[in-house]
Amino acid sequence: MTATRITVRGDSPYEVVIGTGVLSELPGLFKPGVRTVAVIHPASLPELSRPVCAALSEAGYDVVPLPVPDGEQAKTVEVAAQLWSALGRYGVTRSDAVVGVGGGATTDLAGFVAATWLRGVQVVLAPTTLLAMVDAAVGGKNGIDTPEGKNLVGTFLPPAGVLCDLATLTGMPRADYVAGLAEVIKGGFIADPTILMLVEDDPEAACTPEGPHTRELVERKIQIKADVVGADLREAGLREILNYGHTLAHAIERAENYQMRHGEAVAIGMVYAAELSRLDGRIGVDLVERTRAILTSVGLPTSYPLAAWPQLRDHMRLDKKVRGAKQRFVVLDGLAKVGRLEGPSEELLDAAYRAIAG
Repeated sequence: MTATRITVRGDSPYEVVIGTGVLSELPGLFKPGVRTVAVIHPASLPELSRPVCAALSEAGYDVVPLPVPDGEQAKTVEVAAQLWSALGRYGVTRSDAVVGVGGGATTDLAGFVAATWLRGVQVVLAPTTLLAMVDAAVGGKNGIDTPEGKNLVGTFLPPAGVLCDLATLTGMPRADYVAGLAEVIKGGFIADPTILMLVEDDPEAACTPEGPHTRELVERKIQIKADVVGADLREAGLREILNYGHTLAHAIERAENYQMRHGEAVAIGMVYAAELSRLDGRIGVDLVERTRAILTSVGLPTSYPLAAWPQLRDHMRLDKKVRGAKQRFVVLDGLAKVGRLEGPSEELLDAAYRAIAG
């Protein structure tokens, strides 16, 4: 089957290449003039980086493998500084490139390091998890974490290209794959209800890379993100819809010291946002229940302990959508109809959380 190419438009357009066994497409995503390529990858997953490094070497590039810690532990200023030093030692110039291979944390880090080295070198991302393919690697937002919160320090730098080789999804732990499915389902609620129907048609099949709808689900979610970020790279307006469920999700992740999977937190956050929408009179209970039902059907969580609310409320005040002292939430005005809720009362926020407390 041939590769699918989705173009992300904007001031710096690029292609997302999707298919099975498409690694040979990687060198063609670079802009001309590249001599040295630094490959940032998780140290524990050399089997993912080796074929990438081999493909680049065969294409004539000088390849510098740069291993980093797994997951969110890589997204620190200390790790970024180590990578900057390595890029300097290996003589990576402004005409060279960085490749990020791995999950969303690795592609976030690679994009951030590329954006800040020499004020910006090109980066190509090769996501290897469902979450990274459908969310983190597409869009040009790059970031690292601080003790105060997730992705509070970051950049906007569109990649030169993104390569989604679906073959890398095979063998993913089920829990990790299902966590990535949360971002796909989010796309169904905010933009493309066909996604929801495909998952509801066979939830068990949706939970595996070998499912009959896997490629379509990936392509539909990437198309949503491409359409949104192509129109609003810097999150000035439209792009905020992609944060549906994320205000509470990021607070939960911080409370869990980033040990909870991002998609699991997003699932809980989507139920909270749906309850906010209902209590504000925007949607009916049927859409809230559909949210719970579809998330539950694939094994994602939909509640969080009531006792955690005071801590979560404090964390939410550092959300990136806050303007001044005014909290802002992405909510639903209907299926695939997104709205904003600005300055909600504490009573409304509390009531919505009580509706999801387990």
